[in-house]
Amino acid sequence: MRSPTRTAPRLAAVVAALLGLLAPLLSFATPAQAAATGLHVQSGRLLEANGNDFVLRGVNHAHTWYPGETESLADVKALGANTVRVVLSDGHRWTKNSAEDVAGVIDRCKANRLICVLEVHDTTGYGEEAAAGTLDHAADYWIGLKDVLTGEENYVIINIGNEPWGNTNPAGWTDPTIAAVKKLRGAGFTHTIMVDAPNWGQDWQGVMRANAQSVYNADPTGNLLFSIHMYSVYDTAQEITDYLNAFVGAELPLLIGEFGGPPDQYGDPDEDTMMAAAQQLKLGYLAWSWSGNTDPILDLAIDFDPTRLSSWGQRVFHGANGVAATSKEATVYASGGGDTTPPTAPGTPTASEVTASEVTSSSVKLAWGAASDGTGVRGYDVVRVSGGTESPVISTAGTSATLTGLTPATSYTFAVYARDAAGNRSPRSGTVTVTTSSGGTPATCGVAYRVTNEWPGGFQGEIVIRNTGSSTINGWTLRWTFPDTQRVSNLWGGTAAQSGSDVSVAAVSYTATIAPAGSVTLGFTATKGSTNPTPTAFALNGSTCSLS
Repeated sequence: MRSPTRTAPRLAAVVAALLGLLAPLLSFATPAQAAATGLHVQSGRLLEANGNDFVLRGVNHAHTWYPGETESLADVKALGANTVRVVLSDGHRWTKNSAEDVAGVIDRCKANRLICVLEVHDTTGYGEEAAAGTLDHAADYWIGLKDVLTGEENYVIINIGNEPWGNTNPAGWTDPTIAAVKKLRGAGFTHTIMVDAPNWGQDWQGVMRANAQSVYNADPTGNLLFSIHMYSVYDTAQEITDYLNAFVGAELPLLIGEFGGPPDQYGDPDEDTMMAAAQQLKLGYLAWSWSGNTDPILDLAIDFDPTRLSSWGQRVFHGANGVAATSKEATVYASGGGDTTPPTAPGTPTASEVTASEVTSSSVKLAWGAASDGTGVRGYDVVRVSGGTESPVISTAGTSATLTGLTPATSYTFAVYARDAAGNRSPRSGTVTVTTSSGGTPATCGVAYRVTNEWPGGFQGEIVIRNTGSSTINGWTLRWTFPDTQRVSNLWGGTAAQSGSDVSVAAVSYTATIAPAGSVTLGFTATKGSTNPTPTAFALNGSTCSLS
């Protein structure tokens, strides 16, 4: 062996120095990517196998706790969703979902033309929640399902574990996350994998944000998607846009895997900015959750009934930047690489009966002729037309809809669009103009008001409206004045508006009719000052109600 010359160590030192300078740059290199076999990530975007950009729009569904609610996926699809995130259990904390059950969930997703995000919920809050399982245990569960999941790469995203770290030492999230990703890749999975943030998914200490690049680089396929959960931590527009833009700017794929709108004792999430920013940045969002929450304030549908959307559900599906207006079906469900042919225009709507009258002071029922489409009409969007502008009102799967929350003695012009399974929108129908009456059905009524929960600066209340007369109340508006600084922040069972201390609530479709001796219940959350006195008078359709 030749003795090394003096040049060799000097050259080695130079090379080492250069590598040291380049190390920070090399750490951000994109990993070598395998050929795409289904949903995959490229340049920070989630794509289908054909290269089509895919933006997830949908909801979370708690399948593992409500396995009998098998129609929920069809109901969510009918409201316009293109994706559903399905809660499963690996058996650590709850009853394990079997391979047969998971295969059935995937089949239902595909039958309803939905992309299926499957997640293990047992990891929730690990490190702080004593009952939580590990990401390693969750990875073993997915490996046990490999025969069920292989071949479903076009339709299934694997969310390794829900909110897999609490607020205790969240920096501990990074290494187990990398290890779980590598374990699944080592087992041969090529699916897009989703990883949730620590801090119960909200990453308020920025651990995922700071370590996302290193986690992403650890995936040899590059098919990794980060999920942030946005609740009360995200109560300002700046916080939301800063977080989302940090990932977009770094070309790291991100979606809002869960989010809420109703306020809680920790704050009031800014869901309007979440949805608007996601739409602007073309990021996915999945609202929490379809139904069955311990706290029903987060139920999008009441008792799993798609015809009884809560105010939160109306906001998610039918509000600005909502699911119905922004969701596009995955092209994998369309033959020939994608359906681009819109439906025909629906028939011009007409004002039809709202039980006793065509139009009340706060509601109108519209009906229209069905549109036609080669792959089937999936829904209709009703819009209000004002001059050259339009604003969304409601979306429905049928050819009629009751519009509520209207202003008395006001002229409205409405039109309808049809929407097919691929998200193509028809030409607009003809318009119909209606004028609401000056007052609703005269009411004989009773009102019971109570505070059901209270905390510093806020409270939750309940209002029961009773029909004490002999005639059915068809459409109603309830009005009252708060005695102090109370202000409604969220309400379900009606559509609320507040000016100063004066509050008005208009009925929604599922509360609009109150039979004699019947009642409807409203729930709400509100802010308050140091006191919380009870309102002393309520009026329904202009008639004073008795208090009980």
